[in-house]
Amino acid sequence: MYATERQQEILGRARRDGRVEVKELAEALDVTPETVRRDLTALERRALLRRVHGGAIPVERLGIEPAVSDREGRMAGQKERIAKAALDEVPEGGAIILDAGTTTIRLAEMLPTDRELTVVTHGLPVAMVLATRSNITLHLLGGTVRGRTLAAVGPWAERSMQDVFADVAFLGTNGITAERGLTTPDLAEAGVKRALVAAARRTVVLTDHTKFGRADFAQVAPLSAVDTVITDLDLDPDLADEVEAAGPRVVRA
Repeated sequence: MYATERQQEILGRARRDGRVEVKELAEALDVTPETVRRDLTALERRALLRRVHGGAIPVERLGIEPAVSDREGRMAGQKERIAKAALDEVPEGGAIILDAGTTTIRLAEMLPTDRELTVVTHGLPVAMVLATRSNITLHLLGGTVRGRTLAAVGPWAERSMQDVFADVAFLGTNGITAERGLTTPDLAEAGVKRALVAAARRTVVLTDHTKFGRADFAQVAPLSAVDTVITDLDLDPDLADEVEAAGPRVVRA
């Protein structure tokens, strides 16, 4: 097993079990404890795990929200497929809302050039992708920009959304469960996301399989407010069934 494959296995175990131990990993992967420690260090440098005595914990369990730059390269293939599948939800014309996030950035890059679209976003990277597109009328929300997500948040952004009603809101999420719905670590981000949902006729959530089964600090919306969830093929079918039972259609791309 190559180092990258081993590290993916370690990360998967950590996310599944909530914690990994050096000794147990060494035995399970048939490598030395020193090799495991190097792998844990590599994963910590990528902001995926946090080292603790005797092992490591996935950052999701610590409520740590990785920065955009740390998230851009993660699950790149899955995010590409999710964004491509989301193109089917883009109207022939009209208005859409793009949430801040790495998958919505991919969708912004893929938006068709053969139709006129109005796009509302509070994400600076999304706006940078679309600012020069001649077929896009771009509306960028103002507010306090969070350095971690490069998203405008706060009362200014929320008030601006009260004047908007779009065909579809494309939303990202940090966590999604049948019980808690959509969640995120930051209250200010949650407030703007709620405003995005309220300002659209339909809500489509774009999220990879690692966000399922996770509940973060701030609730955004129940799943009854979501029309479609687009995720990747690695999602456990049981988790997909749980989410669908709560309301939205689940598409695995």
